[in-house]
Amino acid sequence: MRDFLPKTDANPDDVDPLDQEDLFGGDLLGEDVTDPNAPQMVLVVDDSRLQRKLLTTSLKKWGYDVLEASSGAEGLALVKEHNISMVISDWIMPGMNGPEFCHAFRQLDRREYGYFVLLTSKSDSQEVTQGLNSGADDFLTKPVSFGELKARLRAGERIVRMQSQLVEKNRVVNRAFDEIKSLYESLDKDLEEARKLQQSLVRETRMVRDGGEAAFLLLPSGHVGGDLVGHFPVDKDTIGLFSLDVSGHGVSSALMTARLAGHLSGRTAAQNIALREEPDGSFTARDPAETASLLNELLLREFDTDLYFTMALCILNSKTGVAHMVQAGHPHPYLLAEGKLPEILGTGGMPIGLIPGAEFESFSLQMEPGDRLILHSDGITECANPEGDLLENEGFLKFLEQNRQTEALALLDKLPGLLRSYSKRDGFEDDVSALIFDFTGAPS
Repeated sequence: MRDFLPKTDANPDDVDPLDQEDLFGGDLLGEDVTDPNAPQMVLVVDDSRLQRKLLTTSLKKWGYDVLEASSGAEGLALVKEHNISMVISDWIMPGMNGPEFCHAFRQLDRREYGYFVLLTSKSDSQEVTQGLNSGADDFLTKPVSFGELKARLRAGERIVRMQSQLVEKNRVVNRAFDEIKSLYESLDKDLEEARKLQQSLVRETRMVRDGGEAAFLLLPSGHVGGDLVGHFPVDKDTIGLFSLDVSGHGVSSALMTARLAGHLSGRTAAQNIALREEPDGSFTARDPAETASLLNELLLREFDTDLYFTMALCILNSKTGVAHMVQAGHPHPYLLAEGKLPEILGTGGMPIGLIPGAEFESFSLQMEPGDRLILHSDGITECANPEGDLLENEGFLKFLEQNRQTEALALLDKLPGLLRSYSKRDGFEDDVSALIFDFTGAPS
C-alpha cells in the first residue's frame, strides 16, 4: 500500500475502512454534508482496493457519486462511458502510471473539463513538475489529510463549474454567431442586389449628343452609398447634368439617393423637379437655384430624416455652350479650357435639407469648343494619404491637367487608380463619383 496509510502491524488490505477512524485522527469520513452543486461523479483510480475504499467512502459522504478503477486503462474505459467531472489517481501503478494516465485522459475528446488530482509520495520539485506537465490540476502528498483533500476537491468543483458555465456561454455565443452570420450573409446578398440596383441609377457610363459627350463614374465605399451623378434631357439642345452627395453612408443614404434620382429622372419629365411644364405641354428647365430651393423644402417637408445632401446642378445648352449652374454645398466644379489655367467654379452655397427657406444662387458659364466641365464628390478631394494629407483641389486638378487629352471615359477609368495610389488603400473611405462633360460645339 506504499505511503498512503500510516504504518500498522495489520495487513492493510484486511482492515475494514470503517474501522480506520483512529488511524486518521478521526476525520476520515468527515461531516455528512452534501453540496447540491457538487459534480455528479468522481473517478478514483488506484491499484490498491483498500485505498479506493477509503477514498470512496469519504467521497460518498461528501455528496459525490463515485466510480472506481484499479488501473489507468480501466479508468480510461470508464471515462469514455461516463460523464466524470473529477479524477483522483495514484501516481505509482503497474502498467500505466498516474502521469501517463493523466496525459491519456487529457487527450480524450471530452466536451466538459475534468479536474485531475494526483496522489503521490514524491516531493521532489522535478517530479511534481512532471505530474503537472502531464495535465494534472493539483497533487497531494501522502499520507493524505482528508480535510485537505476535501478542500482541494471543493476548489476543483468551482473550476469545473466555471468551465462548464464558460462552455455553455461559449455554446450560446457560437449559436448566436451562427445566427448572425446567417443574417449577415442574407443581408450581404440583399446589399449586393441593392448595389446593382443603385448602379442601375447611372444607366450609362457614357452619353454622346450633338455638341458634346459626357462620362460618369459612381463607386460606393461600401455595398451602397449616398453619391449620384446623372443627366436628363430638357429639349433637343439642352441637357441637365448633376452630381449629389447625401450625408452619411450605407442603406439610409442609398434610399435617399434613390428617392432623389426619381426627382431628377430623365425618363419622366413630369416628375422631374428641375423641369417646368409650359401651357403648351412642353417642358423647360427651371433656374438651377429654384430647383435647389424646391428640393430643400421638399426634403424638410416630406422626409422625416436628419439626412441632408449637397448638389451641383448644371443646365447646359450643348449647341451654344451656355450653362447655368448652382452649387449647393457641393465641391466646386472645374472648367478646363485649352491654353488656360483650370478654373474653379462656384462660391459654395448651403447644403440642401438643413435650413427652411435657405437661399441658393445660380451662376452662368460660357463654354467654348474643347472645354471640359467636371462635377465631382468630396470622396475625391478628401481622399487622405497614410500621413493624413488630403488630395484636395490641387491634387485632383493636377491629375486632370496631366490627362487633359485623355478621352473622358478613359480618364474616369484611371481615377480609382489615382485614389488607391495616393491613399495606399484598396478600398475607399468615402463614396467616389464624378461627371465629365466635353463640349465640342454645334456640328457644322
